[in-house]
Amino acid sequence: MSTPLETVAKDATVMEATQQMREHDINALVVRTTPRAIISSTDVLEAVAEGQDTTEVQVSDVMTTDVETAAPDLYMEEVAAMMTTYGIKHLPVVDDDYVGMISSTDIAAHHS
Repeated sequence: MSTPLETVAKDATVMEATQQMREHDINALVVRTTPRAIISSTDVLEAVAEGQDTTEVQVSDVMTTDVETAAPDLYMEEVAAMMTTYGIKHLPVVDDDYVGMISSTDIAAHHS
């Protein structure tokens, strides 16, 4: 699990979010909204492919909402099963509040 958790404001531009991801060498950021949301490199890629101007478009316009979350006490196999079931690569870990983020890369590293 990646900690500390990196977050981005919903009114930040997609370019700002992308720069933050690059700076921290990660592929997703939590957006502190209700319902829970993240912006991932996949969301950014889709925005670029659609011809959106990433210097103008806000995170809230492209973020993934109603994201699945995992409890911190889940076994890695359970987290991997959730990711497979939901077809996702990033899973925020929540215990009342956000604790961290687990990615498919974390799963792969655990199994190697």
